[in-house]
Parts: sequence; C-alpha cells; structure tokens
Amino acid sequence: MLTQLDNGDILLQLHVQPGASRDQFLGLHGDAIKVAIKAPPVDGKANAHLQQFLAQSFDVSKRQVLLEKGELSRQKKWRILAPCSVPDALQPYLEST
Repeated sequence: MLTQLDNGDILLQLHVQPGASRDQFLGLHGDAIKVAIKAPPVDGKANAHLQQFLAQSFDVSKRQVLLEKGELSRQKKWRILAPCSVPDALQPYLEST
C-alpha cells in the first residue's frame, strides 16, 4: 500500500509489471499498488526506470527514491523521502501512521 510516516516519508508496496506500453499506476494487486512500466526486467533497467517514474510522480529527485526490498522481484518496497506531492491516482490508497 501507500503509507505516510510521521517524518513525512512515504512507503510504497508495489507490484511491478515491466515491459508495458506506458508508465502508469493501475490500482491494487493484493496488498500492493500495481504499476506498469515500459522498461524490460533486464540488468536493473526496470528498477532504474521505476525509480525515475516514482521521482517524477512524487516531484522529488531520484536520490530521494530508495528501493528498500525486492531488487529482483516484482514485489517491491520503495521509500520516498519528503515527497512534494502524492499523485492523484494514489490518493485513495494513502494511509498515515
């Protein structure tokens, strides 16, 4: 899901669909948010592309988007440090701690 921590950071549980026709958030997939990305799952390209997509979506630099878990898996946990905004598509899934 999408959890905003007391310090302002956001934790994202994602289910990634690489090799899609465009980058977009697709809704829920179990307990995770499903996201489609154009990059193939080869040599870390999908993770790098997803990092850039998340940085643009949350209006932060790539350095503020950290992969915490799932480097080689479709199930990933990302941390967004001090996001400037939350994409409209993700607002319904936002939880606070």
